[in-house]
Amino acid sequence: MERTLVLVKPDGVRRGLVGEVIRRFENRTLQIKALKICNPSRELIEQHYSVHRGAAFFEAVVNYIASGTVVAMVLEGDNAISAVRNLMGPLRPTDSLPGTIRGDFTLSTRENVVHGSDTVENAEREIAVWFKPEEILP
Repeated sequence: MERTLVLVKPDGVRRGLVGEVIRRFENRTLQIKALKICNPSRELIEQHYSVHRGAAFFEAVVNYIASGTVVAMVLEGDNAISAVRNLMGPLRPTDSLPGTIRGDFTLSTRENVVHGSDTVENAEREIAVWFKPEEILP
């Protein structure tokens, strides 16, 4: 079993897409092992995106995620990381096919509804940023 972190970003929360996003993952038989709704601190967001510190987009993405409410969840299942990333679709709206979350709902590259970990190592690191071990179901 593999675990991954998924964030419904502020645009997804504002647009009322949380239930739809969760439904799509659950329909794929991914299990929710942790879930929280929060207004993350700038420090938490910077820690989450620390691998991108120094990149041209770093400040903009931190400001964007800090702009509103986020739903964070840990999903578990066979090949959870690739399953989540396939359901999300590519980052750029022009590359995301209908039927994917971003293909159906993304407005721009920056406001792209969801985040999903891209590797096992990043999933472990990101999960630890957002959740304490006791907040995650076995």
